[in-house]
Amino acid sequence: MEDFISINKWAVEDRPREKLLLKGQKQLTDAELLTILIGNGTRSRSALDLAKDILNRFNNDLHRLGKAELKDLMQVKGIGQAKAITIMSALELGRRRKEQAREKRSKIRQSADVYEFLHPYLHDLNIEEFWVLLLNRANEILRPLRISSGGVSGTVVDPRLVFKEAIIDLASSIIVCHNHPSGQLRPLMKNTLKFT
Repeated sequence: MEDFISINKWAVEDRPREKLLLKGQKQLTDAELLTILIGNGTRSRSALDLAKDILNRFNNDLHRLGKAELKDLMQVKGIGQAKAITIMSALELGRRRKEQAREKRSKIRQSADVYEFLHPYLHDLNIEEFWVLLLNRANEILRPLRISSGGVSGTVVDPRLVFKEAIIDLASSIIVCHNHPSGQLRPLMKNTLKFT
């Protein structure tokens, strides 16, 4: 049996929290992610050891772990009620996220769909706002995004912010919109230059 070494004495890049900060959460194993939830170990077992014990108990199957009850988790030596509740809460958040992903997204087929979707956001505003709808390849709305708020007669938009958000969400297309608090649908021609 290997001598117990506390995680605090590991190389910084090997500690799960630090590894997440340095490399991102996708680079962590299931055991390392569980370790972060567990927080700390016991006098003789590190949090990573406890995480491995939990995964072994459920045959390294996250679906089986997701169905575990509080008493099942607490049968792992070193996992008390508080740690078991933390793990169950994280698993429930993951389950809810998956359910939300299944919900039907609004699909844009025509300009009236855009109006119906954005109307609750822009209705009765007394200032101009600029919004972007980020769409996937099926023209389903990934998310609406307010880019800027201005005054009663205009708002300033930086295209870099629009494209940055579209790239982050891997949007296939975007729709840009803004409101006219005055209700005037035709643009006013101000300060028009005339060349002779």
